[in-house]
Amino acid sequence: MLVDARGLGCPKPVMLADEALSSIKEGTVEVLVDNEASVKNLQRFARKKGFYSEVKKDTDHWKVFITKGYTCDTSADEAEGGEKKKLMMIIGTDTLGKDEEIGGILMKGFLETLKVSKEVPDTIFFLNAGVRLTTVVEETVSVLKELESMGVEIFSCGTCLKYYNLEDQLKVGYRGTTGHIVEGLQEFEKVVWI
Repeated sequence: MLVDARGLGCPKPVMLADEALSSIKEGTVEVLVDNEASVKNLQRFARKKGFYSEVKKDTDHWKVFITKGYTCDTSADEAEGGEKKKLMMIIGTDTLGKDEEIGGILMKGFLETLKVSKEVPDTIFFLNAGVRLTTVVEETVSVLKELESMGVEIFSCGTCLKYYNLEDQLKVGYRGTTGHIVEGLQEFEKVVWI
């Protein structure tokens, strides 16, 4: 079964793949997408459902094959012995506090302090004005790149990037969806909102 999700933003490719897989008892669904964020989201979806997935890069798009009907023990919880990840941080602003000037300085200081702390979050998800921190605020982009090199997964809300006209300016991490937040509430011991 073929699902052409090219040109569709997240979470639509995952929703279409889920719909197609729900309509079959077993077999493979091929999903065509044109961005790497959708590839990663489809792989995460397949892993969580216990399905096998494989990705092939074509000239201008990816083919994600998801196979249903075979046991696959690669879900995140099973791969980690059933243990939840410790911390997901959701940042919905580009400043700390109401004053923008000092708030920007405080946000950069917060991220730098986070970098040197002994326990960095497993994932940071940026939404609303927070997506500026992964795109146009150079001071925080460099700090976030260091956090990413330490193993922190970084995502920016795709809808928010589009709203602020920053889709082509993402400099660190990947485009994400609100599905990451929902998954975070289930998969992490602690979720902190800033």
